[in-house]
Amino acid sequence: MQRRDVLRLVSGLFPALAAHRMSRLYAEEGRKKKVLFFTRNVGYYHDIVRRKDGTNLSFGERRLTEIGKEMGVEVECTKDGRVFNADLSQYDAFAFYCNNDLTQPNDAGEPPMSPEGKARLLAAIEDGKGFIGFHSTCACWRTPGEQYVNVPPEKLDPFLRMLGGEFIVHGPQQEAALTITSRILPPSDPLGLGESVAFFDEWYCMKNFNRDMHVILVQETERLKGDCYRRPPFPSTWARRQGKGNVFFTSLGHTESVWTSPIFAAFVTAGIHWAVKNADPDLPANFEKVTPRADILLDKLAPPEQSA
Repeated sequence: MQRRDVLRLVSGLFPALAAHRMSRLYAEEGRKKKVLFFTRNVGYYHDIVRRKDGTNLSFGERRLTEIGKEMGVEVECTKDGRVFNADLSQYDAFAFYCNNDLTQPNDAGEPPMSPEGKARLLAAIEDGKGFIGFHSTCACWRTPGEQYVNVPPEKLDPFLRMLGGEFIVHGPQQEAALTITSRILPPSDPLGLGESVAFFDEWYCMKNFNRDMHVILVQETERLKGDCYRRPPFPSTWARRQGKGNVFFTSLGHTESVWTSPIFAAFVTAGIHWAVKNADPDLPANFEKVTPRADILLDKLAPPEQSA
């Protein structure tokens, strides 16, 4: 049986486990947890979070809302950056599917985040609010200068330091494997997964990794098509702490097929539970152990940069 057939079989066997079992394991009594999902894009606008008629929720917004509902977490969706100047205490975590400098205007005319709002967001996370980042969120406030160079943490934008890694470039959409390197957070054991999972998606190359991260999925590069992937494996999905806050990031999520996968939903469910502290286990840093050569960014000349 080929890998693609195995994935179809797994997807068919576990459509409910992605949220229901995790909810039973980690649901917390009392007030329902609340996540603010911010999906404003600047420059290139990802179709998965574009509101086609300007009013109804995008595909990605609907899916995260559904995942949240299944696990008993309220998800509020917005593209209005002014929300970060308002009351943030009502939210337990913030989820982003964004890109570029969110304090700048965009072609859709969506109100930008203010510099003060950005500072308030980062302060809220430092003080204990959670953060969940999807796909192009690692392309917010990118580091100027050469693409294929790592810089000291003090030269990174504080948003990227909080997140844990930065986008460089991507190649063509294709099927690729991710190695599971941690089973502390669900869903690895409940889903009965093996050593790896695979998806058809747009795969990011990244740099400037925070070494205190707990790597959950590693991007395998050997079989990927594209010169930018001629490098050792590197983190793709991770969790870390920022002050008192819990941070989760996955570079997955460009395609609808990923968002409809129960396997992806299960990892997202685990990330939300971590961010809102329904699940708060010790997640030791494992970057050096599972991706020891991740800072090697390129073995040969890469193609021109693609939009994030």
